[in-house]
Amino acid sequence: MKRINFMLVLLASLILGACSSNDDDDKNAGYKESSLSEAPVWQIDWSNDQEHPDWSEPDGSLYENWTILKVQIEEELQPYVSGGDMMALFINGELRGLASPAVIAGSGESSNTKYLIKVWGNETGSETVNMTLQYYCETLKHIFTLSDDISLDSDVTTGIDEAFIPEFTLGSAKYPVQQTVGVEGILTKAGITPASGNMVAAFVGEECRGTVSLSTSGTTQLVIFGRTAGESVTLKYYDAATGKLYTIADAVKI
Repeated sequence: MKRINFMLVLLASLILGACSSNDDDDKNAGYKESSLSEAPVWQIDWSNDQEHPDWSEPDGSLYENWTILKVQIEEELQPYVSGGDMMALFINGELRGLASPAVIAGSGESSNTKYLIKVWGNETGSETVNMTLQYYCETLKHIFTLSDDISLDSDVTTGIDEAFIPEFTLGSAKYPVQQTVGVEGILTKAGITPASGNMVAAFVGEECRGTVSLSTSGTTQLVIFGRTAGESVTLKYYDAATGKLYTIADAVKI
């Protein structure tokens, strides 16, 4: 049976600890300074309330071509994977492939972070299709979706030696708006001297919307996840050497 080459390149365009505060610490109008007894634990809450999708395995007898796609779950979501998760691939809105976590050869056990999806098709020659990959995480009750128009060539056969690691967090139903900002520039403008290795987090109210450790390059990029456009984001910076927490209100608007 002839196999088609689904070159899955899903691109995302990004325009995209309690503490006590002292008045004496408000040394600069750009930030407020507090002291922490221990390092904060900042992380995004990816849990959602979506129902289990009603996906059905496509009928292979209706298609002339097929290929195998190897997908690996990104590191951010790996703590939440389980055997009840599912992965589906749609082409032009039609479900063409469905898989549960892959089974480890020789053991019979599932590798909940990896998927082998058999994708069916009738496409011939070279053409552009809209490809959508959806991942349902049972633990989080969250369907992550990435979609893009891609070019495929049915005359080329590809292997599955290298896993594709889609950034599903950029296709979150809970946080559909993303914006990437340069952290060091914001800190410096506020009067804070950034140091590599220290943590930065974005908050909307009390909800963490993104976190990153400063890189040694001095050009750290922080992805901020938003529920709606126009949200005002507070940036928090923790200096591990001094135990100080710096808070910059209204640092970014997404």
